[in-house]
Amino acid sequence: MGRLPILVLMLVLAALPGAAPAQTYPDRAITIVVPFTPGTGIDIIARILGQRIAERWGQPVVIDNKPGASGNIGTEAVARARPDGHTLLMTVNTFVMNYSLFKSVPYDPLRDFEPIGLAAWGSLLMVANASAPFDSVAALVRGAKAQPGKIAYASPGVGTPHHMSMELFKNVAGVDLLHVPYKGTAGAVNDLLSGQVPLMFLPIHVALPHVKSGRIRALAIGSPQRAQSAPDVPTLRELGFNGVDVDMWYGLVAPRASPREIIAKWNAEMKAILGLAEVRASFAAQGLEPAHSTPEEFRALIETDLGRWTRVVREAKISAD
Repeated sequence: MGRLPILVLMLVLAALPGAAPAQTYPDRAITIVVPFTPGTGIDIIARILGQRIAERWGQPVVIDNKPGASGNIGTEAVARARPDGHTLLMTVNTFVMNYSLFKSVPYDPLRDFEPIGLAAWGSLLMVANASAPFDSVAALVRGAKAQPGKIAYASPGVGTPHHMSMELFKNVAGVDLLHVPYKGTAGAVNDLLSGQVPLMFLPIHVALPHVKSGRIRALAIGSPQRAQSAPDVPTLRELGFNGVDVDMWYGLVAPRASPREIIAKWNAEMKAILGLAEVRASFAAQGLEPAHSTPEEFRALIETDLGRWTRVVREAKISAD
């Protein structure tokens, strides 16, 4: 083969998305898009990882908060980004919930992304106001069956993990509860504390200070096992509600067709960073448990959760539109 054909071939390969040699990566700043506001759990995870990646790789890591449409705006931006590893998405399990909740979603969680790996798990507590007429899950179920649709529960909005988790519980327990959606967590928590709404699911780090103050009760945890920070709180599984494992997962994904070498490089670095004692302590302060997976394991989790939440949305007739 002459020099001209070789040159042409090199130019063609260079023009292909993701064709830049992985060994030169990263050659400029990396952007991690967070599809929610600053200060949230997902934002904190992205900033902790981003800081350490920047230190290790010698390139800036920019955290770009793109909130809106329950995370769909930021997620779509990454789905449309060049697949060269310089624009990534830190996401949470609303990534798959939204696909069923909205009539039109501008991305496909399986086809439009390459999973990189899990970053963390976050636990949700089922909590009740201290003056609520039920002090256990069993008492809640009895009351709900005696008065269908009369016991209300709060959430930060339609389609949030807090909302979807309670809908899954309703389905498994066979009860009817009244959903009261708020525009964010603050309003929901304020009304829970005042007794305006007696019940909700809350992230464990948000709930525990109020549990310790006596203003709310922790009825159960939606994790497969009890939490070290709340060892006396039983799991819903222990209480006989199998299938209500509602932990929130957080993970990193890249646009479709991103080079495998770059996916592997990120996965290996995440494993190392998530194993650091100071990182684990930072996560624990937010009620998060560092977690690592292979890209294949993360894809399997996304597929499983997509099917599970699609069933919940269909059976509960939920719509975010």
